[in-house]
Amino acid sequence: MRDEGYAAVTTRRVATKAGLNSAMVFYYFDSLDGLFVELFRRSAERSFERLQEALSSDQPLWGFWDLIHDRAGSALTMEFIALANHRKAIRAEIADYSRRFRKAQLDTLSTVLADHGVDPVQWPPASVIVILSGISRFLLIEEAFDVDIGHDETMAMVESHIRALEGERAGAVSSGRVPPSDRKPAASPSGRGAAASSRSPRAPRRAAP
Repeated sequence: MRDEGYAAVTTRRVATKAGLNSAMVFYYFDSLDGLFVELFRRSAERSFERLQEALSSDQPLWGFWDLIHDRAGSALTMEFIALANHRKAIRAEIADYSRRFRKAQLDTLSTVLADHGVDPVQWPPASVIVILSGISRFLLIEEAFDVDIGHDETMAMVESHIRALEGERAGAVSSGRVPPSDRKPAASPSGRGAAASSRSPRAPRRAAP
């Protein structure tokens, strides 16, 4: 599914990979839809565990950004989204998990942004989450077509705002792109990132571990 797309998944190919008779797919999952649903649930539960770890880390904004821009996980997610256009069962599962993910993100990041003194009127936490998720997904879609014009600049802009709040990212850059230290921070007309300029009074930055 990840290598060739959801349309390449058939009961015969799945059974061949597993070294079993194709009837076993129906025995265990009732249908190919049943197999897709179980695959999505397992993948979603693992992603939720990673989300919880990222949000409970010392740098939850960096953790959230790196997680949603993880190429391997996002590639499979995009296949499930495409599949959901044709399979109602998958669409319902994605909707349920999406609401669960969004609630967890909002519960944690609302507090994180408030602790940093970010004005919730100027930067509503729910909007921040949607904007970051939307940017990440769009970049990944374009990268699938080998289009990357403006990507480094957009990544640098987003990460300059996160850096203004949480300092430099601790550990390796999971996105696999240009390390933040090698990028020029994107600045607002006042010379600071928008996230930094929204703090009034200026809140102390959380020190990176």
